Amino acid sequence: EVASNDGYLLKNFVAADVPCLGIEPTDSTADAAEKLNVPVLREFFGEATARRLVAEGKHADLICGNNVYAHVPDINDFTKGLEVVLKPGGTVTLEFPHLMRLIAESQFDTVYHEHFSYLSLTAVSRIFEQAGLRVFDVEQLPTHGGSLRVYGCRLDDVRTSEASVARILGEEGDFGLRDLAIYGGFQARAEAVKDGFLAFLLEQKAAGKSVAAYGAAAKGNTLLNFAGVRPDLLSFVCDAAEAKQHKFLPGSHIPIHTPAALREQKPDWVVILPWNIAAEVMQQQAGISDWGGRFVIAVPELKVLS
Repeated sequence: EVASNDGYLLKNFVAADVPCLGIEPTDSTADAAEKLNVPVLREFFGEATARRLVAEGKHADLICGNNVYAHVPDINDFTKGLEVVLKPGGTVTLEFPHLMRLIAESQFDTVYHEHFSYLSLTAVSRIFEQAGLRVFDVEQLPTHGGSLRVYGCRLDDVRTSEASVARILGEEGDFGLRDLAIYGGFQARAEAVKDGFLAFLLEQKAAGKSVAAYGAAAKGNTLLNFAGVRPDLLSFVCDAAEAKQHKFLPGSHIPIHTPAALREQKPDWVVILPWNIAAEVMQQQAGISDWGGRFVIAVPELKVLS
C-alpha cells in the first residue's frame, strides 16, 4: 500500500498471512503501523523506489493507494512507479475526490495546499495510459463529497473494461469537464457560498445568538479563512481528536475545544465544518437539541439541518 499511514488497512493482510508492504514517509504513522506488525518502507513512492523494489525481487499483485493520488507533486513519476512494480496480471486501485463533484457542488473548501491535483476519470485514464497502465473499472463513492475508486492494470492485460468506465467518462463529457467554460463560474459560486455564510453569522450576532462549530477539519479551515471569520462571529470549534484540542485554527485563531464544550456553553447554532460527515456528527451530538441548539452547514450552500 502506498501511503499506508498507520497500517489500518494492511493489518488485515498481516492477520490473513498475506505478504504485504506499506510505503509511508511519515515516522509517527509508520511507527504505529509497525506496532501492528505491518512492514513499512519509510520513504516517498515514485519510479526510483519502484525500480529498487523490483531489483530486490519485490513485485505486487495488488497496489492500493487511498487518498494519496491527489497529494502527489509528480503524478507521472508516481504512476510510472505503479506500472514498474506491478506484476503482470496485477491490479492497481486508487481512490481520490472526483473533480466533477467538486465543481458541480461548489466544494471549494476541499482546495488546500496538500492537494496538488484535482482529478477526473478523463485525466486519470490518460495519465495511466502514458505510464503503460489502463483503467478497467471504476466505482463512485460518497466519501469526501464524492470520490472515485479506479482499478487499473497493465496496457497488455487481457481484462476487458467494465461499462462503468465508459459511463463515467460520458458523464464527465456531458457535464462539460473537458471544456474550460465549466470552470469559469466556479469562483462566483464560491463567493456566493462565502457571502451566504457571512450573512448568516452576522444575522445571528445581531440577534444575540451564539454560534460554534464542530470539526477542526482542513476543509473547514479553508472556508473560515476565505470568509474572514474570526472568534467574534464563531466563538469556538469542537473536535474529538486529542491532538487538535486546546489549540487554535490557523489564520482565524478560533480556539479548539473538546466536544464537551458544546454542552457546557450551549451554543444556539453549531456549524458542521466537515459537511461530508454531517449525518454522523448530528447523530453523535444530537444532545444539542436539549437546549434548542440547531445544526447548519455552509457548503455547497447554507442549509439548516434537522
